[in-house]
This record gives sequence, C-alpha cells and structure tokens, in this order.
Amino acid sequence: MQRIVVLAGGIGGARFLRGLKVAAPEAEITVVGNTGDDIHLFGLKVCPDLDTVMYTLGGGINEEQGWGRTGETFAVKEELGAYGVGPQWFGLGDRDFATHIVRTQMISAGYPLSDVTQALCSRWEPGVRLLPMTDDRVETHVLVDDPEGEGRKAVHFQEYWVRMRAGADAHAVVPVGAESAKPAPGVLDAVAHADVVLFPPSNPVVSVGTILAVPGIREAIAEAGVPVVGLSPIVGGAPVRGMADKVLAAVGVETTAAAVARHYGSGMLDGWLVDTADASAVDEVEEAGIRCRAVPLMMTDDEATAAMAREALALAEEVSA
Repeated sequence: MQRIVVLAGGIGGARFLRGLKVAAPEAEITVVGNTGDDIHLFGLKVCPDLDTVMYTLGGGINEEQGWGRTGETFAVKEELGAYGVGPQWFGLGDRDFATHIVRTQMISAGYPLSDVTQALCSRWEPGVRLLPMTDDRVETHVLVDDPEGEGRKAVHFQEYWVRMRAGADAHAVVPVGAESAKPAPGVLDAVAHADVVLFPPSNPVVSVGTILAVPGIREAIAEAGVPVVGLSPIVGGAPVRGMADKVLAAVGVETTAAAVARHYGSGMLDGWLVDTADASAVDEVEEAGIRCRAVPLMMTDDEATAAMAREALALAEEVSA
C-alpha cells in the first residue's frame, strides 16, 4: 500500500485531497494540516484549515464557498450582533459553531488538539488520517501599516485575510509560537514512513510554509529520502484562488510558478508541476535543480483534480527512478 503524506492548507489543499483519493483509492493518506490560521473567537477555538479538510472530504462543505458548512444558518451570529458582540466580520454559522464548541470543550478537558481532531473525524470519516501540524498554539500574524498611526502593527492572519481582504501591503508574515512548537504526535512518524510527500496548490507562505516552520517537520522531510513533489498555486502569474500574491510579496517572492518553486528550493522539492499556461517556466525550474512538468492545474471538478494528482504521483516515480 502506497503511503502518501500531504501538507495541506484550506480550500486548495482540501479540494486537491478529494482528487487524490480518486487517483489513489488504495493509498494510505496522512494529511498534516496547517493550524497557523487558528483563532479564538467568542471563547471558542476555531481551526479553519482542519475543518475545511474535514468537511470537504466528509461531504459537509459549502461547495460554492469552499469553506463553512452546507445548508448553514447564522442565527447565533445575528444574536451576537444584536448584543453588540464582535467580531462580526468572521462568519461562523450555527452548524459550524457546534464543531468549535465540541473542540473547545475537549481541549478544556485536557485533550490535545490531535486527539480532538481524531474525535471530530470519527463523525465525518474523511477517508484520510488528518493530523494538526502541532498540538501547540501557533498563530500566523501579518505586519501591516497602522492606518491610525505612523508605524506598523501586527494583525492576526484571519483579520488580514477576511476583514481587510488583504487590502493592505503585507510587510512580514510571522507564525507566532512556531519556533517553540513541536510536531503533533504521528507527524514525524508518518513522514519517516512515507513513500511520497506532496505539497498541494495551497498557499506556500501561510499554509505549507507555516507547517514547515514547525521545528522538525522540514528536517524530517529532508531526511526521509522520499520524493517531494509540489503543485503550483500560481497560474499565469496570478493566484488560482485568494490573495497569495500579497503574502508572497511580504517574503520577497515574485508571483510566478517558477519563483514559488525556487522559494521552496531544490533542497526541499524534487519535482514541481506548473500549469500549461506556464510551460515556459519549466526550463527555469529545472535549472534550479527541480524536475518540472507542465500539466493542466485547474481543479474544475474531481476528475480534473484526480488527473493533477496522478501527474504528481507519476512525477514522484520519475524523480525516484
């Protein structure tokens, strides 16, 4: 049985995983999920990326949005607003609230996030082993100009992404707490026994990058000696989804498929898939020491996504030959 480890963020990672399950139905898939997006709201611990993977693979996601629950209502949010309780910019729905209540209760009772995630997945049965990158608290913050002062201030990534809609220039991206965090139980073991490691078309800075910022994970991947293949989230010089260009600029990386490959580096990546629109970048990536192929990378449906996953697995075989 092939053992695949995937480092995943939210929507892009979750949709890629759905295609990967179609492409490799017999594989044992372990997902290391980003928790740098986690935020505490209304006294509850919210894990947006873990939940997006869980809901997407478990059949409960709002397909149109790519996040949140299907058939959602917002009565609790409206009542909180009536009481003047914020923030109102983060749209937690009633069904979603239930997940966060259960999670927070279990954490308050002493269970680590990894155990809580396993318990939540027992309902959703996502068909993969979903692990948080760490049980420790890590929160990604973004440094922006302070509109009310002359200096700069750090805001939580969710505030930057959702409330501000990445409208301000990002000067730095900092995964606060990552330097002292430890990989969650099972993460290093999964990497050590993997046959292939995949970086889906998730945000390379605040999703995959945050996971790699946890001490031990990057080193474990490098030491595993297995092929590492990534799929570009940049097509034709623009993010496929979201505003990744803003955070790429903050770390000095151009918004191109080739630049993102170089950002990961040949010491981390063995193979890189770019979209056919970026076929001219193949030589540039290969000159950086990373095997590269141009294939369709738009996740228009599950079969198109499964085809992407097959290409990634085929490239992994090629680089390991």
